[in-house]
Amino acid sequence: MTVVLADDTIGQPPPAPPERPRVLMLGTGLALVAIVMAFAGVIGLYLQRRAATLASGQSWLPKDATIDLTPGNVALVGLVISAFVVQWAHFSIRNDDRPRAYLALGLTALLGGAYLNSMAFYYTQMHITVHDPVGLLIFVITGMHVAMAGAGIVFVGLMAFRTLGGEYSGRDREGIAAAALYWHVTVAMYAVIWLTIFVTK
Repeated sequence: MTVVLADDTIGQPPPAPPERPRVLMLGTGLALVAIVMAFAGVIGLYLQRRAATLASGQSWLPKDATIDLTPGNVALVGLVISAFVVQWAHFSIRNDDRPRAYLALGLTALLGGAYLNSMAFYYTQMHITVHDPVGLLIFVITGMHVAMAGAGIVFVGLMAFRTLGGEYSGRDREGIAAAALYWHVTVAMYAVIWLTIFVTK
């Protein structure tokens, strides 16, 4: 005679799939730590050199330098708007609203391109060259940020294509979250540069 034991799992829903390791988010976070440390080093050097020059009674900026606030303010406003837009993309994909997620990701990349255009215009108006130590520091700091923003646009574009391919949805949105994190840090770093270089001069 065969004894059949009752199975407690009969009639129960299947277990939830195991949570995927957040490798992309972790990698993005580690890369951002390194980027912020690099910016802290060059901005610290800039501030130290400027303080020493001003303490000696000399002028910090070259005589012909022109750092107008208007292009910097326009760039800052555009980046702040893009930070809200990229967060909108994350909110939309979390709610499986794919059309608005595509729109928000496209707008983020577009606003990033507008920032790059603003910086290109800024470079033509500042009348600073890399042959001057001050100009070299300014070009190094702002050039690093232009490269960071360019990488952010590529990152957002890549996540948009992966979303278009159906990889990200309300269940798994790690790529969009990582791109949003990267973009928020990019905007925050520009705010520091805007205050350090363009406002206080």
